[in-house]
Amino acid sequence: MNYIKHLTGFFEKVAIDKTLNPTHVSLYIALFQFWNCNRFKNPISINRDEVMRISKISSKATYHKCLKNLHSLGYINYEPSYNPFKGSHVILFNFSEDLKPLPKSERKPKNEPLIELVSEQALNKSCTSSETGTEQALVPSINYINNTNILNDKNVSNLEKHTKNFEEINNSNLENENSKEEKSSAKKEEKLHPLIEEVKTYFQENNFPEQEAQKFFNYFKSVGWLVGGKIPMVDWQAAAQNWMINAPKFISNAEQPNRAKQLNTATDKDYSEPL
Repeated sequence: MNYIKHLTGFFEKVAIDKTLNPTHVSLYIALFQFWNCNRFKNPISINRDEVMRISKISSKATYHKCLKNLHSLGYINYEPSYNPFKGSHVILFNFSEDLKPLPKSERKPKNEPLIELVSEQALNKSCTSSETGTEQALVPSINYINNTNILNDKNVSNLEKHTKNFEEINNSNLENENSKEEKSSAKKEEKLHPLIEEVKTYFQENNFPEQEAQKFFNYFKSVGWLVGGKIPMVDWQAAAQNWMINAPKFISNAEQPNRAKQLNTATDKDYSEPL
């Protein structure tokens, strides 16, 4: 069986039959695939889920309706089994025999072009009744399709070029923005994080010893210049002012452990005396 002639005959019948829709055609092609796998032997056993998957039909009602329509229109012979453990049988008819060669009287001469002009269309009609419109024959559809495909390919290539240029511009802009942000962040860090000489000079101007300036610098440098261990330091001079204010408390707390841990009582106290 010549399956090319069969499909040609099938599509000729589909072109004439106005009752069929794309779902019928999709279902028949799926059945034809099963028939092809069965080496074109009738009948073929089909599975509903498998046929629905291949034909892209998601509704069981639509599937059964299209099967019955193809059966009633003479495209197939459907024999349902009504048994979930046994597949239904379908017989497909050979449409290649419907294609018969044309007689020699109806054949076209060799010199005659194969593509005929489909119709003629009047163009450039004038709005006034005195002028007559000119008629222009339509170009063959196959040439129109080829030209359209060529233009589409050119448009796609141009679109790809524009897309690449756009991506390159965006990448360069992102790199410039990232470099600017890094530079600005580095400048901010330089401004927020003072040098040890600046800290010493600031403490000396406020009549504080150089040792306190060293303590301030070492402490905040060890914690990454974070206030409270969480918030980045914005103004180191204000933090230094707070350090100077709280410095006497730290000094007094440091001196307390060195004090003698004893009661303020005399050694010659007479405990026999009443209180």
